[in-house]
Amino acid sequence: VQLVDSGGGLVQAGGSLRLSCAASGRTFNNYAMGWFRRAPGKEREFVAQITWSGGVTSYAKSVEGRFTISRENVNTWNLQMDNLKPEDTALYYCVAKYGNYLQYGEPDYWGQGTQVTVSS
Repeated sequence: VQLVDSGGGLVQAGGSLRLSCAASGRTFNNYAMGWFRRAPGKEREFVAQITWSGGVTSYAKSVEGRFTISRENVNTWNLQMDNLKPEDTALYYCVAKYGNYLQYGEPDYWGQGTQVTVSS
């Protein structure tokens, strides 16, 4: 099983980036998909998730209203990040976890991470 995340980069505050994750090696039915991030010197933080059906999304309060998670198909999902702030700077990981609650417990699968840097 492999998760490949992409789309990170350097952007000015107020700008946008779109992250993508492509999963392979199995079919991810009944898995919640999403993103975590880790900023330098900080704990890992849940960012967003979407259920396998695509019907339910949830976000960290720090990104709600600015980030949008979507699912193209059962093995591909995206994170649209708008109005980025310097505090969004982190290594972003796409993740997958069996069930509906990605933000609780340890994800089953992780991508390799993609760096997002927001300059002020």
